[in-house]
Amino acid sequence: MKLLLSVLIILALGFSVSQTTDKPVTFVEIPASKSGITWVHDNGRSDARHLPETCGGGGLFFDFDNDGWLDVYLVNSGPSDFYSPKTPIRNALYRNNHDGTFTDVTEKAGVACGQMGHFGMGAAAADFDGDGWQDLYVTNYGKNVLFRNNGNGTFTDITDAAGVGAPNWSTCAAWFDYDNDGKLDLFVSSFVQYSASGSVFCGDNKQGRRYYCIPRVFKPRPSFLFHNDGNGKFSDVSKTSGIANALGKSFGVVATDINNDGLMDLFVANDTVANFLFLNKGKGKFEEIGLASGVGYSDAGSPRSGMGVDAADFDGDGWQDLFVANIDQELFSLYRNEKDLTFTDQAGEIGQATRLLSGWGLKFFDYDNDGDPDLFLANGHPDDMVETQASRVKYKEPLVMFENLNGKYKNVSAQSGDVFKKDFPARGASFGDFDNDGFLDILIVNNGEAPVLLRNQGGNGNNWIGLNLLSAKDGSNPGAVGAIITWTVGGVKRSRLKTYGGSYLGSHDPREVLGLGKATKLDSLEIKWPSGKVDKLTDLPANQYSKIVEGQSQAGKK
Repeated sequence: MKLLLSVLIILALGFSVSQTTDKPVTFVEIPASKSGITWVHDNGRSDARHLPETCGGGGLFFDFDNDGWLDVYLVNSGPSDFYSPKTPIRNALYRNNHDGTFTDVTEKAGVACGQMGHFGMGAAAADFDGDGWQDLYVTNYGKNVLFRNNGNGTFTDITDAAGVGAPNWSTCAAWFDYDNDGKLDLFVSSFVQYSASGSVFCGDNKQGRRYYCIPRVFKPRPSFLFHNDGNGKFSDVSKTSGIANALGKSFGVVATDINNDGLMDLFVANDTVANFLFLNKGKGKFEEIGLASGVGYSDAGSPRSGMGVDAADFDGDGWQDLFVANIDQELFSLYRNEKDLTFTDQAGEIGQATRLLSGWGLKFFDYDNDGDPDLFLANGHPDDMVETQASRVKYKEPLVMFENLNGKYKNVSAQSGDVFKKDFPARGASFGDFDNDGFLDILIVNNGEAPVLLRNQGGNGNNWIGLNLLSAKDGSNPGAVGAIITWTVGGVKRSRLKTYGGSYLGSHDPREVLGLGKATKLDSLEIKWPSGKVDKLTDLPANQYSKIVEGQSQAGKK
């Protein structure tokens, strides 16, 4: 009955139902007049050209009310030491109405922010306290905020009690269980040392014209690692873990396992200094191996302007590969894991297609449900005056979609929808199935403009299995971050590590969608949980979501 109702809703909304022909998978931009998402980002643009004006615009998909439908949270700027808004500015929470529309519930939920010291950057959602409700961490130029989900449609600011404020300037955040104690810990990227009183003049002194400064002129800062002690309390272990030993200008972060030892590592993009690869050594210690591993610098040995990152096994060899997007002319990098703690850059067509672009929000995800991780990039130059200085580079830039064809990436933007013909000042991007049709959608937040909601039309006839992984009490961490999912379809085995983070200034649908291609069922499914438990399942229903509870080796409907 639930499945029939979902189909009827899809038909009523005009959502694409699987066909029998091999049509291209396309994305359609859903206008605010239809979605109800009328919020607009304000980057606080000024003639003084303060650097935080260029970097913000984050948001995410997450199911805050546990109704099985993804809601939307969007992060705005706000009052700071360099910006006094003429009208009130706030973040926004939109509840999914199950019919393709959303309702603003920000004030009731209590997650507006907007007060002094909350010039917003991004957000990361996770159930940090294991009560079954997704909590929300908001990063800012200023003090960060941790909102605990009360389970009744409201949130409570517990930042001070939890001890995770991490003041000054934070960008991305990642929830992951670095010590495998079953609780989600928190990594927070720190950008440069910055203040309005200490700003630097960058521009033409004769004309008195200011430009946005390159981050190279500012001092680096250490990022933060907070250990989840339980009972809503965290300990700052940045120094004792080794994380604070590496001074960076950090943007994107993804938690992954690069050496298959069951310990989650961190890949962090840095702007104008070397990227970080924090190898988890166990016993609460990390070693930074970016230079030694080959992911710190370009092949020419130069630091680049790293922004968005992600990790996935793009070539199907069972080892996590890495991706980082940079500013124009620097080339993006697709790092193949050589299985010995080193990586080689295999960007190929990606590097050439993005030479004139600056990449922020991005992700490996199976957009066509054929079982392989494809790649989406949201782009935009950080300087809105770049076109006065460069002839081939624009401030607003196109979106790019790459299809994975046997471990090689092909640019399929031209056939992926009319929205790929447009240009955007894109920053954050979040990925999730907001309409529950099994094809992952995209939320893009634009710097100083309205966000873009892209619905994945599907339409290629491919089938899928949806998994909602639920950890056991005293078992794995609540997000099952670090779980290894292995599935076989038609005799072909694939595997996926459940990472956290990636992209830029956002987090994503915690559910997993396994592409089946034209097959109508799985041969087998195995889940190795972070706790070490292994569940094997068969006969999961196709084209719907199932709850998988750790240790039960059985599934229930969403």
